[in-house]
Amino acid sequence: MTINEIQDELIEEFSLFGDWMEKYENIIQMGKELPLIDEQYKTDDNLIKGCQSRVWLHADYKDGNIVFTADSDAIITKGLVSMVVRVLSNHTPNEIVNADLYFVDQIGLKEHLSVTRSNGLLSMIKQMKMYALALQTKENAN
Repeated sequence: MTINEIQDELIEEFSLFGDWMEKYENIIQMGKELPLIDEQYKTDDNLIKGCQSRVWLHADYKDGNIVFTADSDAIITKGLVSMVVRVLSNHTPNEIVNADLYFVDQIGLKEHLSVTRSNGLLSMIKQMKMYALALQTKENAN
């Protein structure tokens, strides 16, 4: 699936919920289903700066695609990072760098997240794109 197809799928899933309490429950459930980061990657180097909660993000480069794993010590934040991992993982660095992540607005996350959580979500996306940009630069140099 393309990044946009995954975003559309996510938007469709969230449209099934009537109110924001149900949507928050879904975000929490997504966090529980997040493929966890290996304990060896839970280091200060993998902590995302700009998140109020502790969020670890690791990127593996396999067969031309980036595979992200993550974890957080906060349940909502863990759900948020799981959504971004779902959308961006298993894509090429170029696809990730150039992705327009419209699902955040379409689902209504900006309006319903606190400022600190919203900033944290943007920091997660920025970090994933930075990993992709670094790998893209490395690929182009070879």
